[in-house]
Amino acid sequence: MLKKTAVVATAAAMFGVIASAPTASAEPNPPNCPRGNFCAYSGPNQTGSLVLKTAGNWSGRVSFQSVFNNGYRSPGADHVDMTYWYEGDGTVTSCFHYNPGPGDYKWTAPYTEVLYSVRWRGEC
Repeated sequence: MLKKTAVVATAAAMFGVIASAPTASAEPNPPNCPRGNFCAYSGPNQTGSLVLKTAGNWSGRVSFQSVFNNGYRSPGADHVDMTYWYEGDGTVTSCFHYNPGPGDYKWTAPYTEVLYSVRWRGEC
């Protein structure tokens, strides 16, 4: 009986620790990029001008230096494949998780790059 009580007490204590563990919280919206959008900016770290804001798939040609996936959690459609010209490597496709992660949800390029397409998708 004493062993059973100890097991129940240990399980209850562990559940309490798990239940009180902090959850990831979303980073505040970057300038002019409301929840549900993927945004690109002319400057580093979501500064400068907003050059693209899209809540759906997009294709075209726009110069950018930083991006932010501010999408909602939506299985099968909350990650973004971004295809762009990356200096030295040519055309590259990178996948971004939605804010707050886990995984990359924002990025700053070392130079101004050219964005060609944004495609919403499932997990990277």
